Amino acid sequence: MQLKNYMEDLVWQRLDEVMARHKNCCTCENCRYDVAALALNFLPPRYIVTSKGETYTRVRALEQQFNVDIVTAISHAIQIVSSKPHHEDK
Repeated sequence: MQLKNYMEDLVWQRLDEVMARHKNCCTCENCRYDVAALALNFLPPRYIVTSKGETYTRVRALEQQFNVDIVTAISHAIQIVSSKPHHEDK
């Protein structure tokens, strides 16, 4: 058995799509990981252990408000990371 925060999968699934909407957002690996980490800190964890738990979480992930929360958290994280990136300007 493995303990997993399913919210991490959901953030990674939406990350590139949301970042593409923010034209001045850096998409380097460092910034992508910083945005994902920060977004996950804004969202409640959804831990799963069994396939039954994963099924429940996937059904919950289809709910509109759940998706809005993920996109909002990613967008907020992009604003923060873009204002103080952890790398030199290219």
